[in-house]
Amino acid sequence: MRKEESNLFIKELKKALSVFIFMAPLLLGVIGLVGIIQTYITADIMASIFGWGIIGDTLIGTFSGAISSGNPAVSYLIGGELLEEGVSLYAVTAFILSWVTLGIIQFPAESEVFGFRFTLYRNLLSLISTIIIAIATVLTVGIIKL
Repeated sequence: MRKEESNLFIKELKKALSVFIFMAPLLLGVIGLVGIIQTYITADIMASIFGWGIIGDTLIGTFSGAISSGNPAVSYLIGGELLEEGVSLYAVTAFILSWVTLGIIQFPAESEVFGFRFTLYRNLLSLISTIIIAIATVLTVGIIKL
């Protein structure tokens, strides 16, 4: 029985390695794009594009977070900087949510792995949810502060 388990483990390890080798170029491309965007789109640039009211800021925050996706911890730091620059809480909340949930930059790699249809639906649902949740979150925070 142990010989069979060992052979099964090696077989699965080979499968995982082949998937990793297949995915490596896609992952490196995504990481490179995210790094370029994070380098050239600073918090000051992002702060200058906001100021269009609740809906406008929410949409801008959503789309800017979607093209700047990355690690959640980084989004909190950027969100804090945006708040210090005077960006509305609507925009920052939408930015943080979309940073983590939307994957415009990762779309090609994700669709390669999960399929175009699934990736499209996931991103559309995430887009709609991000906008609704961002507005609801800020309204809730406003009620709690009363």
